[in-house]
Amino acid sequence: MSYHSQVKPQERLLSLDFLRGAVMVLLALEAAGLTEHLLHATEGTAMYPLVEQFTHHPWNGLRFWDLVQPCFMFVAGVAMALSLHKQQQSGVSWGQSFQKVLKRSGWLFFWGVLIYAVRSTGLSFQLWNVLTQLSFTTLVAFLIHRRPAAFQIGFSILVLLLTEALYRWVQVPGFDQPFTNQHNFGNYVDLLLMNQTSGGGWVAINCVPTSVHTIAGVLAGQLLLNTSKHKIRTLLLWAGACLLAGYALDIAGITPIIKRTATSSFTIVSLGYCLAALAACYWVIDMKGIRHGLFFFTVVGMNSIFIYLFFEIMAGRWFNNYVQTIVHGLLSPTGLGESFLFIFGSLVIFGLEWALCLWLYRKRIFFRV
Repeated sequence: MSYHSQVKPQERLLSLDFLRGAVMVLLALEAAGLTEHLLHATEGTAMYPLVEQFTHHPWNGLRFWDLVQPCFMFVAGVAMALSLHKQQQSGVSWGQSFQKVLKRSGWLFFWGVLIYAVRSTGLSFQLWNVLTQLSFTTLVAFLIHRRPAAFQIGFSILVLLLTEALYRWVQVPGFDQPFTNQHNFGNYVDLLLMNQTSGGGWVAINCVPTSVHTIAGVLAGQLLLNTSKHKIRTLLLWAGACLLAGYALDIAGITPIIKRTATSSFTIVSLGYCLAALAACYWVIDMKGIRHGLFFFTVVGMNSIFIYLFFEIMAGRWFNNYVQTIVHGLLSPTGLGESFLFIFGSLVIFGLEWALCLWLYRKRIFFRV
């Protein structure tokens, strides 16, 4: 891992900074335990269904939280397009760029595995983490990023068709039910790779269909770099087409929307939302110049990898409990309810993490892999 000490804000796509920051803020709040404590506090109330949107759907269906990881992969693709464009303008060869991407993918894979490698029961090898997934999708997207848009779109369609074929036609006894938890092809591959399956139904080969998110991000970034006057319209047309196609597959009973195995319908639908979000943010922030509150998200987004590793490794194993203990110790005598204390403690945890990002931002320290 390395860091850069200089960034020129005027050269940045501010809507991308916002989207990346918004994703990291949501992930940081969830990692601080806010969602869990809000679920307990609102159980049985009218607010519960709203809070439930910040949890993954148990299987066939879609909630807001199911869109966060696809947006993470999509934003990475947009950022890649901008970075590679800048490298090309600076005279960096394809081979040199490939070496950088290969190194980045290697580090992403390393940190993704390390996050869950140390358990109370011993060492563990897991490939369900978003960073390990991104290490694969980044490499795939790079290898075709110089091909025409039609080729990249066609390649993405073939990737989704390949995923459908593997789940439907590879008949392994006990794993021949494509849309059933613990009995699908993805679970079988997990046994081969890790000698275990995820109780929640997550599968490692999600990296194959979700490579479409990163490829689409590259295409969107390339679109924003050109001189077309119809960027917003193009993004919205593709967003509408993806939403229509994805929901149609689910409603018609062809392929259900399942985030945990990244079915083709889920991949397409979530991509539609990502494209719409980028179009909206680009129009509001970069075209209309409305930037109120942008700094709050930019501070976190500029060190996205660092803060992700911090709340997954440090906070999850020590920092969260440490802060919650202090909050409870100081505020328990006030008679405030237990739920309030936990919620407040989660906000304090996030506030301290944001302050850490602010300190890094002001020192012009930006960690990259």
